[in-house]
Amino acid sequence: MAGTRSPFLGLLPLPERQAITRALRTETVGGLVLLAAALAALIWANSPWSAAYASVRDFHFGIPALGLDLSVGHWTADGLLAVFFLVAGIELKRELVVGELRTPATAALPVIAALCGMAVPAALYLATVTADGGSRAGWAVPMATDIAFALAVLAVLSTHLPSALRAFLLTLAVVDDLGAILIIAVFFTSDLNLWALAGAVAGLILFYLLQRLRVRGWWWYVPLGLAIWALMYNGGVHATVAGVAMGLILRTTRDKGEEVSPASRVAHLVHPLSAGIAVPLFALFAAGVSISGPALGAVFTSPEPLGVVIGLVVGKTVGIFAGTYLAARFTRAQLNPDLAWADVLGLSALAGIGFTVALLIGELAFPGGQSAEHVKAAVLVASLIAAVLVLLRRRNTVYRRLYEAENLDADNDGIPDIYQHTPAAETPSARRDGQPT
Repeated sequence: MAGTRSPFLGLLPLPERQAITRALRTETVGGLVLLAAALAALIWANSPWSAAYASVRDFHFGIPALGLDLSVGHWTADGLLAVFFLVAGIELKRELVVGELRTPATAALPVIAALCGMAVPAALYLATVTADGGSRAGWAVPMATDIAFALAVLAVLSTHLPSALRAFLLTLAVVDDLGAILIIAVFFTSDLNLWALAGAVAGLILFYLLQRLRVRGWWWYVPLGLAIWALMYNGGVHATVAGVAMGLILRTTRDKGEEVSPASRVAHLVHPLSAGIAVPLFALFAAGVSISGPALGAVFTSPEPLGVVIGLVVGKTVGIFAGTYLAARFTRAQLNPDLAWADVLGLSALAGIGFTVALLIGELAFPGGQSAEHVKAAVLVASLIAAVLVLLRRRNTVYRRLYEAENLDADNDGIPDIYQHTPAAETPSARRDGQPT
């Protein structure tokens, strides 16, 4: 019966909403910094000082004896993005323990939507390059959503997006990140060094034991984390895998007497570093591509970049919307009556902004050469098109009303009135996941 169906994109429980709000606040600020870094890269790479840009990006430094003599661009991709994926691992663990992915019933819809949002772009890319005789190596490039960039677009649009829609976007991005990590680990490994990998696995086991034994102190974990990262890199597996592995190991539940869990403490400290420094620096040295007429023309005439554009703009929109719609129809989920399927379509278009991870996979799939530059340009063009196509602003009047209703606190007690008038949504604690307020 329709009356017994669970609401989809309805009011979030208060603790979940507060956790989502904290996470998205940092992501939004980081997304604006990321947007500025990408623009700076484009301006620098197409200015009279473009040679200086290439010189800085390709400058090598490190410790050759440890196999870590890398370029600046390489350090940002393999080193700084490990911090980004550490945060992604923590967010995934939180979703699995206390978020939308904690039960099959709540996880089914966003997981199906995310999987469709990865499969359809990959299929469209393969169809495009096969028709034109291009390379299939970039099939994974259009599969990723950049949550920070998407939220930056929302901030620029001044959209009062309801918390449920933002939470759904975040869950999609978390599943996307997991898919990207699995793809990087499985399909982009080379020259495996089993001894180094064994050392990395041993380091992760030690990391797990330290967590189980409730050992505290950064002086244990920071050197161990660096060692795991270096061993993973030398083992032939992309070093960002080390970041997500450690994020998944960190404990997300609080012991008696603990104010916050270790995962929440690390996320609180590292998330600003990831969003404000690590990802923008990666963008600065990954997004500097030529935007000349011939270069932009190649985006729409060469099969590989064209496949990326079609995959991100069309594939993400169609995949996520179709996956969400079909999953809702074949489960007991019923769309929030205050929203419409047009809102889900707009959110699906927003997911076509695939910047950070798409650029990373593009570098791995096309290491150097014109194809790499064209694919990077395609990611930028597709993300711009997706941002322009977002239909969410047309519904901003509705969103503003929902946003104001969600945040109204007439009695100034710190709890929105809607939760006091909706007993089923109330929860005893506003800090269930242990994150600092």
